[in-house]
Amino acid sequence: MRIRFDVPADPAYPGRVAAALSSDRLRRYGYVGAVLAAVGAIGFAVSRGFAWGEQISSLWITMIVGGLLSMLYWPWVRLRARRRSGRYAVEGAYDITDDNIMMRSGSESGGIAWDGVTQVKDTPEFWIVYVGRMAATVIPRRLMSAEDAETLRTFMANRKLLQVR
Repeated sequence: MRIRFDVPADPAYPGRVAAALSSDRLRRYGYVGAVLAAVGAIGFAVSRGFAWGEQISSLWITMIVGGLLSMLYWPWVRLRARRRSGRYAVEGAYDITDDNIMMRSGSESGGIAWDGVTQVKDTPEFWIVYVGRMAATVIPRRLMSAEDAETLRTFMANRKLLQVR
């Protein structure tokens, strides 16, 4: 297998990559925040019926505020990543073979051996390639031909790397 394709200098592309890479790690903040806010709201409502409820109402309010801030952390980080990465828009290319994924961007290049890849997560726009527990790179499907995308999907499935979200 040999798949080659170019990445145009699209100012929005690095932001989409940053958002895809950060979404997995940051999604749990939203879940934890929802639980904190729900427990805080229930605790606040229940404690109002008791005489001692006024004494600990600040605890419940703190849990609600902490939960809301935790839920807002994910969108805030993604927005900052998109803004910050817009200046990194340079032309590049991918060269994917049976042995490795080679990426070139501007004057820099790097590669990842398939033997080091532990999993690949499927998102609507990208395949997120993991080395260990760390997201190492993304492979943009929309820049590939349909035949190349299917060839790569089959290759990753045969190696038992592909994880569908």
